[in-house]
Amino acid sequence: MKTRHKQAKDENFPVGSLLISKELRPLVAKYYKFARMADDIADNPKLNMKQKLQALDEMEDILYQRIGSKSKKLSFINGLRKDFISENLSFSLLTDLLVAFRQDARNFTYETWAQLTEYCRWSAAPVGRFMLAIHNENPSTYLPGASLCVALQIENHLQDIKYDAKLLKRVYIPSGMLKKFGVKVKDLLKDKETPALNSLKKDILQKVKGLIKEAEVLLSIVKSRRLKLELGVILSLTHIMLKKLEKEDVLAKDVKLSKTDWLKAVVCGIAKGLFTKPKTLTTKGL
Repeated sequence: MKTRHKQAKDENFPVGSLLISKELRPLVAKYYKFARMADDIADNPKLNMKQKLQALDEMEDILYQRIGSKSKKLSFINGLRKDFISENLSFSLLTDLLVAFRQDARNFTYETWAQLTEYCRWSAAPVGRFMLAIHNENPSTYLPGASLCVALQIENHLQDIKYDAKLLKRVYIPSGMLKKFGVKVKDLLKDKETPALNSLKKDILQKVKGLIKEAEVLLSIVKSRRLKLELGVILSLTHIMLKKLEKEDVLAKDVKLSKTDWLKAVVCGIAKGLFTKPKTLTTKGL
């Protein structure tokens, strides 16, 4: 398995696709640029922990105008700030991401499944809340939206399990789960999955299935037609990736979506978005 570098094209979901209205795409692109930049800082093997934390702090300081941007590379944050104020969006949709990336910079070790999913609620769920917020969706959509984002994030962790362990010296699988299944960290660096790692992977994917099931209600409660179509595609991609991760060896090859997978997801996802009957929303219990 060749060592690869994570790129935007490796994501399991369409970011600012043509399904999103033309008016919203520039804001989505800026938001994703902020997230991608912070992620790249945390994952940069050439930077030490102190340098990573300083760079992430600089992004937050520019956002809050504590300092001015010292480079053109970061100047877009000023425009993003103005957009957020104009759209009445909370800065927490940005700073929550930085909480997760600071944990990455420190190579935080997760002991339990609950700790891992909590991390994902910082690293991925803000993206879902952002997309729902800019479409003026009811806050009742945020919980199932978070479940979808956590599922996507954990699928990504499984895809990148060898990359993270080898290049970043980072392990997302909780130590308690590794111990339960008799998996050693060195097993993540091998050329193929051990029987124990395969069993652990399947256990994780069973939990991911539960998250996806929680997320599927989104298709019946989201009001925006365009966002519903986008969610249909994302859910289809999530199901396809789950099946690929179940069947394929994540250490022996890069498990990724093919053009056929994307075509199938677009067709099936749009159909789901079009034909899922809406439900009445309530904010009771939130």
